[in-house]
Amino acid sequence: MSHRKIPLSELEMRGNFVRRHIGSNTQQTQEILKELGLTALDDIIPAAFPDNIVDPAPLELVDAISERAAIVYLRKIRARNKTFTTLIGMGYYDTVMPAAIKRNVLENPSWYTAYTPYQAEVSQGRLEALINFQQLIVDLTGMDIANASLLDEATAAAEAMNMSRRLSKNESNIYFVDQQCHPQTIAVLRTHAKPLGLTIALGDPLEDFAELQCFGVLTQYPNTLGEIKDLSHLSKQAQEKSALLTIATDLLSLVILKAPTEFDADIVIGNAQRFGVPMGYGGPHAAFFACKDSHKRSMPGRIIGVSKDSHGNIAYRMSLQTREQHIRREKATSNICTAQVLLAILSGFYAVYHGEYGLKMVAMRVHRYTQILAQGLEQLGYQLNKQPYFDTILIHTPYKAHRIAARAEEARINLRIIDCNTLGISLDQSSSRQLIRQLWEIFALPGHKLPDLIEIDNNISECIPSSLLRTDPILQHPVFSLYHSETEMMRYMRTLAAKDIALDRSMIPLGSCTMKLNSATSLQAISQYEFNSLHPFIPTYQAQGYQQLFEELENMLCDLTGFAAFSLQPNAGSQGEYSGLLVIQKYHQSRGETQRNICLIPDSAHGTNPASAALAGYSIINIPCDKQGNISVAKLKEIVAEHASRLAAIMITYPSTHGVFEESFCEICQIIHQHGGQVYLDGANFNALVGVSRPGKIGADVAHLNLHKTFSIPHGGGGPGVGPIGVGEHLIEYLPVHPVVSGVNPAAKGESSIGTISAAPWGSANILSIPWAYIAMMGAAGLKKATLSAILNANYMAMKLSLYYPILYKGKNGWIAHECIIDCSAFKKTCGIAVNDIAKRLIDYCYHAPTVSFPVHETLMIEPTESENKPEIDKFCAALISIRQEIADIENGHADKQDNLLLNAPHTQTSLIADEWLHPYSKQQAFFPNNSQYENKYWPPVGRIDEAYGDRHLKCTCL
Repeated sequence: MSHRKIPLSELEMRGNFVRRHIGSNTQQTQEILKELGLTALDDIIPAAFPDNIVDPAPLELVDAISERAAIVYLRKIRARNKTFTTLIGMGYYDTVMPAAIKRNVLENPSWYTAYTPYQAEVSQGRLEALINFQQLIVDLTGMDIANASLLDEATAAAEAMNMSRRLSKNESNIYFVDQQCHPQTIAVLRTHAKPLGLTIALGDPLEDFAELQCFGVLTQYPNTLGEIKDLSHLSKQAQEKSALLTIATDLLSLVILKAPTEFDADIVIGNAQRFGVPMGYGGPHAAFFACKDSHKRSMPGRIIGVSKDSHGNIAYRMSLQTREQHIRREKATSNICTAQVLLAILSGFYAVYHGEYGLKMVAMRVHRYTQILAQGLEQLGYQLNKQPYFDTILIHTPYKAHRIAARAEEARINLRIIDCNTLGISLDQSSSRQLIRQLWEIFALPGHKLPDLIEIDNNISECIPSSLLRTDPILQHPVFSLYHSETEMMRYMRTLAAKDIALDRSMIPLGSCTMKLNSATSLQAISQYEFNSLHPFIPTYQAQGYQQLFEELENMLCDLTGFAAFSLQPNAGSQGEYSGLLVIQKYHQSRGETQRNICLIPDSAHGTNPASAALAGYSIINIPCDKQGNISVAKLKEIVAEHASRLAAIMITYPSTHGVFEESFCEICQIIHQHGGQVYLDGANFNALVGVSRPGKIGADVAHLNLHKTFSIPHGGGGPGVGPIGVGEHLIEYLPVHPVVSGVNPAAKGESSIGTISAAPWGSANILSIPWAYIAMMGAAGLKKATLSAILNANYMAMKLSLYYPILYKGKNGWIAHECIIDCSAFKKTCGIAVNDIAKRLIDYCYHAPTVSFPVHETLMIEPTESENKPEIDKFCAALISIRQEIADIENGHADKQDNLLLNAPHTQTSLIADEWLHPYSKQQAFFPNNSQYENKYWPPVGRIDEAYGDRHLKCTCL
């Protein structure tokens, strides 16, 4: 280092995170720029971006802050949150995440940086963990099959309603909902029902259901007031009406309660939050969805199943994928793409660690404490609801409810106020004898002797009738009894993690998925008690830290996008799409243009776009693309002219799903606006625009962002995600609201809002500190540098690979955006090699495959992101180039067409040590191609998985 005087600002290293996040150093970046004929990163803008989308106005973001400064700032924010003991219930409860699971899974990049397990051979660890979760749900609900998680309980209820409509033979458009379901669930159901022309009938199942014709019914067990009711009669009535019965339930209560299957439920839903996942001010948590075997092909969400590999060994995979959006598009069973995999894995491990005995101890303790509390309150002179209960009691406090609740708040305890005469209390895993005595003190009149806890316990009698108690064993599979010591549990979790490829092992170059760095600093806050312990329905004065975080993050996103406002409620990209489309729909309705119901969607769009539009009640017209992969403007003009009076919106991804900046984007927006429509921008590829272009300034009216892509929230193996929507000034009043917490959308006027999208007011609030930290530590200059670095890396990769594989689409000056598509379709004709064979062969090179056959069949879509450095990109390119030579060897007859390196890939460790090696190629070629895997060889735990076998012999529980 020279002896020049270094500026103080440089010594403070405020922007140091930028160089930690961006993979290539200055020298490597200059080498790539030189290869592409450029001298500086900013040269990319005139070379690749259409001039009319570039926004020269500077960002208002402050300069980048250091990692240490971000930690200190977030510490001050979290100090503004008040950590009371919250006994509100309503689907959210305090719980205890075992430290072994927190340390080895939640805070372990081997788990949180993994991608959705489409490439099953490199995902066996998390697939097994998800099978454990599915087994847990099947055991406790008694149902035949469960999926691998949904977004939250309320959206699971909406999915159950839609599934009931698909399956029911009753032609009614009415869906009956028990009025004692959680209010947030009822609100989300109403939002989903309206655009589909369905009617929610709210009432008492005992009084209002008998005479009503409906296609389905939803009830809560135990209900939102804690009451446990025998559902046998309701089940019989539902069957007589050909109505599907859905039971929303509490997972912990099912440890001791009769399983919903014994009421002949068709569908069972709920939330696994209290299995070791903190409340997090609303999420993320893993919802569950289980059903009868006969309904499985209509079930939403991903299902993990058992199959076999090329050696005949057991292997796991995602089953029945033909139900999903990327295949079925508007005919898919659901628009949900990202679920809550990481959270499902946490809850599954919680059950594995506790086993049957441990879960029974937790559930029975919660129930016993509740009974003791209840009898003590009765001794103090209070009247309680006489219905059987598990963990929630109702106390009648004539004209005193608010007064007693205020007294509880003074003692840092939150109670649920039902009305001015009634309070609710829900106990949980963290409840204690001390808390019970403290509650008695709050309710007791001055001078009144407190009840004797031990005496009550000695004389207590069960409040749940034996007919509603579980008698069958649970969690009998060995996995729930083998790992109860921390040593064994630690090793089990490590064994599973070692089976997978995540970002801690190598680059994951998935196009359209943006597998960038998830920095340790940005993740710190999610584990901190002041952030993750808050109930979503506490008074907002107790969550001022969160309110500050939301406001600052919304302002950051508005600055970056050019939109006037954001809603953080959508808890996945799919939910953001759905919300945005409902906002547009509501806008047209408010103007008296209810006939506007046509949504235009390009052929190249991700499958969630048409699936979301269908759920929002739109009629869909597909727009063809030209030979360059761009939207055909000529065809668009024809379609718009023909349907001008009914045109509602266009959904457009930018840069396009084909990986290019379409030069006609602004013209397309003008065409749509001239004919009365609105422009919905799918922000899945916003990583290629940040700091250079603002969608809200170039024609977009609404957009969702994928914070789990562009802004560094980890993918978690398939969730969590966050999909907030930004809107123009004219659409703010239509953004989501919430039935329990006011102030979510202050601009809403009367019934102007679209309603409620997610169970929690601000969706997955606990992970919103991650994008805040990412943006703050990158700063305006760092974010722009990240964008240009991502585009630089993609074009460098495309240049290197273009000598060996055709690059399918290019944009201005032959440049692509942040990802490229290589065409592999010719190999099937020349030598019988499919793109899937290339994907599996990459595993032998220790790489996860790029995106396979999307958006174009028999292609690979590759996205290196800004976080990968030049040596890693060169290494990956070398692998693909080497595989191209292996294909050439088959094409020219130097390798066998039936027995070759690609068709037999991936090669497992058991093949290496097998007694016989019968292949015409060497072990060196099979296991150590390029002589580059010796130091950190990844050994796939299974051979190639038989996809068809797994669907023909569907099994979705532990063996």
